[in-house]
Amino acid sequence: MLLRKASTAFGGCLRQQMPRAAAVDGGVVLPLAVAKQQQQQLLPRRWLSNGGRKTHPKILITGGLGQLGVECAKLLRSQYGEESVILSDIIKPSNEIVNSGPYIFADILDFKGLQKIVVDHRVDWIIHFSALLSAIGEQNVPLAVRVNIEGMHNVLELAKQYKLRIFVPSTIGAFGPDSPRNPTPNVTIQRPRTIYGVSKVHAELMGEYYYHKFGLDFRCLRFPGVISSDPPGGGTTDYAVAIFFEGLKTGKYQCYLKPDTRLPMMYIEDCLRSLLEFMTAPEEKLQRRVYNVTAMSFTPEELVEKLSKYIPELHVSYRPDSRQLIADSWPQIFDDSEARRDWGWQHHYDLDKLVDLMVRDVTENYIKKTSN
Repeated sequence: MLLRKASTAFGGCLRQQMPRAAAVDGGVVLPLAVAKQQQQQLLPRRWLSNGGRKTHPKILITGGLGQLGVECAKLLRSQYGEESVILSDIIKPSNEIVNSGPYIFADILDFKGLQKIVVDHRVDWIIHFSALLSAIGEQNVPLAVRVNIEGMHNVLELAKQYKLRIFVPSTIGAFGPDSPRNPTPNVTIQRPRTIYGVSKVHAELMGEYYYHKFGLDFRCLRFPGVISSDPPGGGTTDYAVAIFFEGLKTGKYQCYLKPDTRLPMMYIEDCLRSLLEFMTAPEEKLQRRVYNVTAMSFTPEELVEKLSKYIPELHVSYRPDSRQLIADSWPQIFDDSEARRDWGWQHHYDLDKLVDLMVRDVTENYIKKTSN
């Protein structure tokens, strides 16, 4: 079963509510100059070179063979170097993955094994992608609890123990039927009704707690449906990926959502760029630890209209299943104004650009290859 879906934390956390002339360390108020001196002393030695300036973090990606992991590794390696990013999972990798950079086995339920990885590889950041997605999680709730909740506890403790910066993705699935849907603000009632959503709310709250209690540098983005040219993997929004594969291959697609089901979406390049920009955003710009990010919202029938320009004979039928109930509890329009205000988030891809890229990518990388 597929497990999937970028400056180190210091001993004292600079509280936003404290005056700029002071910082908090273990409950003691320190002059800011003293706090900065202590922070510099806590910087990992491997980050200090060229006269004491930071160089590159060492990054571990968990659940790395899912939708986001491989492409995230490519982006981070382009920024920090091939050896600075370690991809990990419990799945046997392809030769292409092995040849592209460091890859190791990592079971997020094995805390001692994770400790050994952090120590042996001198890890600074963790990007925690390991999770069972919405539809798959509903089919195996006990496994989803272990992977999504127990695994999350392990990486939080790991990050606290070794003073790591940690990123955990959240989701539109962290909201529920009682949440405002159009728009859905950054802070509002959530109350999701899937184990995936419940586990993500749990992750958000635990991460914020560790930030306030221990000074952990926890960062979390709530992603909408993420669209890429990788084959769909079981999420409720994956119709927006599957329709390209089936439509380009057969000219037909049966959609499991109603034609007017509006959901927030984002192209994978925007998604991963938001992650990198957020992970490198200065601490003083972050007014909270969890932000909404998005790029667009559309319905299946709106996507079909755009795709029909490339596949004029496309025929799409609609047969809603259990995923419709999940989609009906999720946001229709995602309000990411706080991310845009605080750390300058801006998306690059709208629906027209997304469809054009997906048609080209799926055709080149899958349709032509399978027909040969």
